[in-house]
Amino acid sequence: MSEGWTTRDATALLVLADGTVIEGDGLGAAGEALGEVCFNTALTGYQEILTDPSYARQIVTFTFPHIGNVGANEEDVEDLTPANSVGAVGAIFRAEVSAPSNYRSTGDLDAWLKARGVVALSGIDTRALTALIREKGMPNAVIAHSPDGKFDVDALKKRAAEWSGLVGLDLAKDAASAETEVWTEGPWAWNAGYAANKAPAYTIVAIDYGAKRNILRLMSGQGARVVIVPATASAEEVLKHDPDGIFLSNGPGDPAATGEYAVPVIRELARSGVPMFGICLGHQLLALALGGRTQKMHQGHHGANHPVKDFTTGKVEIVSMNHGFAVAADSLPEGVEETHVSLFDGTNCGLRVKDQPVFSVQHHPEASPGPQDSHYLFQRFFDMIDAHRAKKAA
Repeated sequence: MSEGWTTRDATALLVLADGTVIEGDGLGAAGEALGEVCFNTALTGYQEILTDPSYARQIVTFTFPHIGNVGANEEDVEDLTPANSVGAVGAIFRAEVSAPSNYRSTGDLDAWLKARGVVALSGIDTRALTALIREKGMPNAVIAHSPDGKFDVDALKKRAAEWSGLVGLDLAKDAASAETEVWTEGPWAWNAGYAANKAPAYTIVAIDYGAKRNILRLMSGQGARVVIVPATASAEEVLKHDPDGIFLSNGPGDPAATGEYAVPVIRELARSGVPMFGICLGHQLLALALGGRTQKMHQGHHGANHPVKDFTTGKVEIVSMNHGFAVAADSLPEGVEETHVSLFDGTNCGLRVKDQPVFSVQHHPEASPGPQDSHYLFQRFFDMIDAHRAKKAA
């Protein structure tokens, strides 16, 4: 075992690509999962985090020690296709998961993880693992859970070491909807659940690269009928719905790989004049389509407490983030300006095209989980749509 990690009768292992073996107590699904290890600093919303499609092929280390004490329910799931369990492949917790204690709970976290096929472990020093990631970057790893405590450690080390990682990997096709569908569910209301949008005034076409439900809910809450199309949809397929606006969703993987088929479509759509809004992977793909470039981050941004400055208002907001790639701000061409920046490390968090109704942000303004400081971005999108409608009518 690697120096510094506690040795015990382990029922779960985290095996890093450099050969480090970390022992813990297994929970969730039995078996193995291969992925990139990151850490998330959010204090709440573990279900939303684990079901965010942007976490596909990642193993999430929660820095908050008490995870699972509010149980699990089906309302807090974020991926559009829960039957396919799109989201994080593994989870790492500091403390043992306690019995649920929340009026919304319909079950415990362990059973929920099993049902989704997520391999998890608890009982390790997550502070030390977080420090390792901050120092050396996000490692490739295998997380393994065996109730009898028997592992082929050499095979796990080999598997972790041989995986090429997320660079060059297109995961959007796997995370996206397979067919066109219409989304009508609105935002959640206290003790009322999710109300349907019964009288939509707009049509938004959302290109699904791994969209989150709450993004679609907030657009529905603005009065939109949201038509979801697959990641591989053509510009013709998007425009045939006569959209008032086009949305480029979040999603997992390397934007440069997804961009092989997405970028030509986005370029054509940008020329259509229809207002366009991108989030997360959608932001990165838009930047590529406009002539920018993306790059892999050292430790990424994962959490619900990230400070971002909006240059268009001069305000600082606290936002939710989940990304391991970023747009290189110095690569944005003339006519495209940076609108948001991370106050943690200065990386790009937003852009807009001058004189066109096209903009995007890196963070997750739908706040699921996270603060609601950035909800105004949805209103900004619909203000652009109203202005575009008025211009067409004039």
